[in-house]
Amino acid sequence: MISVKIPSGIKVSVDGGNCITVKGSLGKNRRIFNTSLLNISVNGNEVSISPTEVKPLAKNGEKAAKALRKEIQNDIDGVTRYFEINMKSIHAHFPLTMEVKGGSFMLKNMIGERAARSAKIVGNTKVEISGQNARIYGTSLDDVSQTAANIRKASKIRKKDDRVFQDGVYYAIEE
Repeated sequence: MISVKIPSGIKVSVDGGNCITVKGSLGKNRRIFNTSLLNISVNGNEVSISPTEVKPLAKNGEKAAKALRKEIQNDIDGVTRYFEINMKSIHAHFPLTMEVKGGSFMLKNMIGERAARSAKIVGNTKVEISGQNARIYGTSLDDVSQTAANIRKASKIRKKDDRVFQDGVYYAIEE
């Protein structure tokens, strides 16, 4: 059996048998788990995760329990402080502009293209743009990471030499 301690100010509940909800000061995260592999219960300030004891599923149940423990810890961290990724746009010849429209991130004038490129913003992730910098943040690590990957993928230049055409949106390295 694996357990995760719940800090004060965080509320964890198991809904509908296969969904766990973590609520905190910044918002809430929901996660669905496999009930044939795991049994989850909330006892006071602790979440207990026990893998199934059915012989063919026991090994997968142990792996799933360890993975879910880390995911619950990430959800607890996310509702107490945001997960954040910073990105920066680089351009050589054509000035690249970024903007957020609804649930998508738009890249305009990418290497002189007339059509804007778009990337999906996943879940409750928020994107702030200031000049050539973009700040992507939210309570779910999965959603923030996937949104950053979508932006990076949308800015990828195809069918041209990437040593020459280095325009795009890249992960900012903080020193």
